[in-house]
Amino acid sequence: MERKQSKMESLGGIMLDFYRDKKIFITGHTGFKGSWLCKILITSGAKVTGFSQLPNTNPSLFNILNIEDSVNSIIGDVRDLERLKEAVNNCTPDIVFHLAAQPLVRESYKNPVETYETNVMGTVNLFEAIKNCESIRSVVNVTTDKVYENNEWDWGYREIDNLNGFDPYSNSKSCSELVTSAYKNSFFKDNPNIAISTVRAGNVIGGGDFSKDRIIPDCVRAAIRKEDIIVRNPNSIRPYQHVFEALLGYLLIAEKQFGDKSFEGSYNIGPNEEGCVTTSELAEMFCNLWGSVRWINKSDANSSHEANFLKLDCSKIKNKIGWKSKLNVKEAIDLTIKWTQGYYSNSDMNKLTEKQIIKYFNS
Repeated sequence: MERKQSKMESLGGIMLDFYRDKKIFITGHTGFKGSWLCKILITSGAKVTGFSQLPNTNPSLFNILNIEDSVNSIIGDVRDLERLKEAVNNCTPDIVFHLAAQPLVRESYKNPVETYETNVMGTVNLFEAIKNCESIRSVVNVTTDKVYENNEWDWGYREIDNLNGFDPYSNSKSCSELVTSAYKNSFFKDNPNIAISTVRAGNVIGGGDFSKDRIIPDCVRAAIRKEDIIVRNPNSIRPYQHVFEALLGYLLIAEKQFGDKSFEGSYNIGPNEEGCVTTSELAEMFCNLWGSVRWINKSDANSSHEANFLKLDCSKIKNKIGWKSKLNVKEAIDLTIKWTQGYYSNSDMNKLTEKQIIKYFNS
């Protein structure tokens, strides 16, 4: 029987050849990162099962790309242990990506209990669900760069630095890291067939992010309405990167540790030095690339605490996994704007999305 080519292979790419016909289980597959990850894996010929609540934005990337038509999409809540166990057992996956989360700092101040329930107990439930599933070889738990105890240092945080996020979101993700470590030591340490890693990525941008309280979606909404862009923390420095950069790291880690437990661990993923820019610099780049829009400073001294300076040291993933950043921050914004303007001009978004994926992963 002739093997079916993936779209990636048919266009000459081998970057994601490993994932063809692999069974992948993704929590949080309806979210921004989850939808992009689904689309990349679909394009690569993987068999994807997703477990998540319904998309929490309207519009959503998940619905725009009709992801549901190409994956086994299960609508569920990671706080529901029995439902999650059933989904994992029915899938018998090779690889698991855990992305389900309450992902917003400001939302975590409003709803801390739900944030901890989802981000901490959701991780506990995930590991309970996979504990006795013998098919799984590789697990990647996606956390955040905000897991570190932030001392506003000028240098990047390393994977060995203290975990102690300040706000409920960041702290719940620090807890998720600790849960992962406890389960690895207690239940998976002596199992040579499964490797587990956590990944701490910086702020990601990309087409199809319609979330509230994120700078690029806020820029897009203002630009579409022909309004000024409101920047609330203009001097905050963050490691901004395109979503492809983070997803490439997740995929490489999952592949490397598949069958080789020595690659498991914790990894930072962030841009090069020039990708660590202030919010005002990011907004200015957006305005220049979009055109006919400006940003204004609306700092609020009474707003909830957010870190002013945060940077990652990504030496480990570069040296051990072989990952490296392909896009500078201006290229990341430009790619985001091209996708967004395509969407608002009624382009074929599946074609445009696949074109961006193939160009990036084949470069």
